[in-house]
Amino acid sequence: MANEVLNRLDTAKTQWYHFTAVVIAGMGFFTDAYDLFCISLVTKLLGRIYYTIPGSNTPGSLPPNVAAAVNGVAFCGTLAGQLFFGWLGDKMGRKCVYGMTLMLMVLSSVASGLSFGSTPNSVMGTLCFFRFWLGFGIGGDYPLSATIMSEYANKKTRGAFIAAVFAMQGFGILTGGIVTIVVSAIFKAIHPSPAYRVDPIGSLPPEVDYIWRFILMFGAFPALMTYYWRMKMPETARYTALVAKNAQQAAADMAKVLQVKITEEQENTEQVKPSKDYGFFSREFFQKHGWHLLGTSMCWFLLDIAFYSQNLFQKDIFTAINWIPKANTMSAMEEVFRIARAQTLIAFLGTVPGYWFTVFLIDKIGRFYIQLGGFLAMLCFMLGLAIPYHHWTEPGNHIGFLIMYAFTFFFANFGPNSTTFVVPAEIFPARVRSTCHGISAAAGKAGAIIGSFGFLYAAQNPNPALTDHGYPPGIGVRYSLFVLAACNLFGAVFTLLVPDSKGKSLEEMSGENDEEDVEVEAVPSKTILPV
Repeated sequence: MANEVLNRLDTAKTQWYHFTAVVIAGMGFFTDAYDLFCISLVTKLLGRIYYTIPGSNTPGSLPPNVAAAVNGVAFCGTLAGQLFFGWLGDKMGRKCVYGMTLMLMVLSSVASGLSFGSTPNSVMGTLCFFRFWLGFGIGGDYPLSATIMSEYANKKTRGAFIAAVFAMQGFGILTGGIVTIVVSAIFKAIHPSPAYRVDPIGSLPPEVDYIWRFILMFGAFPALMTYYWRMKMPETARYTALVAKNAQQAAADMAKVLQVKITEEQENTEQVKPSKDYGFFSREFFQKHGWHLLGTSMCWFLLDIAFYSQNLFQKDIFTAINWIPKANTMSAMEEVFRIARAQTLIAFLGTVPGYWFTVFLIDKIGRFYIQLGGFLAMLCFMLGLAIPYHHWTEPGNHIGFLIMYAFTFFFANFGPNSTTFVVPAEIFPARVRSTCHGISAAAGKAGAIIGSFGFLYAAQNPNPALTDHGYPPGIGVRYSLFVLAACNLFGAVFTLLVPDSKGKSLEEMSGENDEEDVEVEAVPSKTILPV
């Protein structure tokens, strides 16, 4: 009966429940992206509020160590959460752990906005503490959402449904920018203030402290609305049949969500019993899937170095090419508004469309070609930005830079940023699927940590007189773009290690259909009939 249940899952028609699962899982990713990237919209504001030096000609900025911690601590939590919850999802079941991650995200989002302290460093320390736990919850959402969606979907449209869950990230990034634009515009209208060089004190009214707090807390609300529905989701039939070894329960769960009914028959069929299933640390696993795990991990690692460097430090790149004015020519609220407007435009033009191109084409083109093509396209566009970089910094060339920059985001999302999430949920056995996805995702977050910490220093001007306050000289934005281009080149190479799962069942990809060391026992058969 276990095989019959799995076959029905693979051949089931697309139904309303599939779309419901996308929304339930996707709202977690909406919150993930909102919370991870909205911090980049308010870091300059945090510097002005807490680190402005009286009498200085320029507004305050976060010290290097504080900026690195604020930008990167959530990624440290995410990495830990991906490993922990990925492992826990294989041990306790997908559903059991799914609600924990969402509630942790909701509580930590709210707590981040309530960070208080008697000194600037204590406020930033409290913020970092809560953002670590926010990242820990976000980390659990990666392997669990991908695994749940892959195990619910049929093989014909599985890639599109997993990619659709991940595509909610794009709406999270876009919404972060829109919320910031609206909030900053409202505060600008209510509390108009002059530029910093006109009136340093007046450019920073006390009310601006509410802006960043509201922006950080807003991400909790969409996730909170889906908590009830996550708790109502049954365990995936594949986990119940292949890991928990309860095919009858798997059939019953499938009947609830896929609109089929089950009738008893007095025949015998086969039910899988625990046998010599190889574990993650076994020699057999690494013989069968070791290269696959290396490929998925390294592709995600290299992609996230480039992707998160671009996302988190857009504001610095836009300032470097003079698209956003110098900080002392704006008030605090004006600077937040302009940064958010620029990043929202990039998200609207490149980020969101790229995700949905993947959704619509992944089951037609295949994972391999989308990922390989995405890495190579990002390589070309980054070289197109880096080689004539000085041309882009001249007045009148900002629109061309914006278009090129948007294309790098488009091909990141219509490329490896989507496929690195999809593929690990499809090619590993059910008993270690969540663990392997968590490891692959954690490798990606290791790359994000390198990108968020490293780019902060590397992109500094080589001229010590032109660096941001407190930073040592770096290699500059131009050579940083060359480094990111090299990451894309190596990502294309490691893609060759990853198989394409287009049109294949999960058991076919993982090799579970080929395992012969299973014992069977006779149980009453159940015939599965369409309603």
